[in-house]
Amino acid sequence: MKLIRCTNCDEVFLQTPYDQWPEYETPSDVSSEVLRAVEKDDFQTFLRNHRGHLIEDLRVLEDSYVSDKPYSEPVKASYFRASNGKETFVIKKSRHNISEPLKYEVIAGDYSLRCVSIEVQSKEIEKQLKAEFVEAPCSEREVEDFIELFRRVARIADIRKLDRVAEDSTHPLEIYYKLDDTSLIYLHRNCRRIFKDKQHSRIADFIERHKEDGVLLLKATYQIQITQMARSREDSIPSSVGFRRKKLAVQ
Repeated sequence: MKLIRCTNCDEVFLQTPYDQWPEYETPSDVSSEVLRAVEKDDFQTFLRNHRGHLIEDLRVLEDSYVSDKPYSEPVKASYFRASNGKETFVIKKSRHNISEPLKYEVIAGDYSLRCVSIEVQSKEIEKQLKAEFVEAPCSEREVEDFIELFRRVARIADIRKLDRVAEDSTHPLEIYYKLDDTSLIYLHRNCRRIFKDKQHSRIADFIERHKEDGVLLLKATYQIQITQMARSREDSIPSSVGFRRKKLAVQ
């Protein structure tokens, strides 16, 4: 696949192997069971529409994709960054219904992510503790106290200093992080108040097993904030170009 931008019109086209796939329609003078193939070439259509214009290839920047809906949702707006080697552009990919082709457009502005919540995987922790501590199960009080301690650790952790983990997520705005060393030390030390003797040793092992890629990861939920730069009316005069800024939050 190749992302192409017309520099004159600021329009974007995604060239794919499917551009020459035919469309099928039912002729009005025959049975509805008969379909007629209509040849098409979307890329050539794009080139004809922009004949005489300067076009350039764009490279999509890795890990720049964001959307406020799950990956599996076909009808949505999403954003990513792309570069021509000199400039970086924000591309909006969207469609309003499933029958429409995807539309790509350059938006004037940028986007950022704001963390709105940090969650502890409480149910998963409780389930995992019960599964692993079969011979010497934790009491309900111990489980509750451990989860509450972990919540306290999550509240004081600085998400900006935590390492992101490549954990499978169905939503692009849900990101998992592992605890930093300081938070882990705090967690280990305070576990001594909850668990005694061999049980404390077992919970220490439990923390070490799941701190990198398991139930002890923190789940952060983000919100997309788009800063648009809209051209002002003075833009119609070539010698006077102005911009006004406005912030939009995609819920």
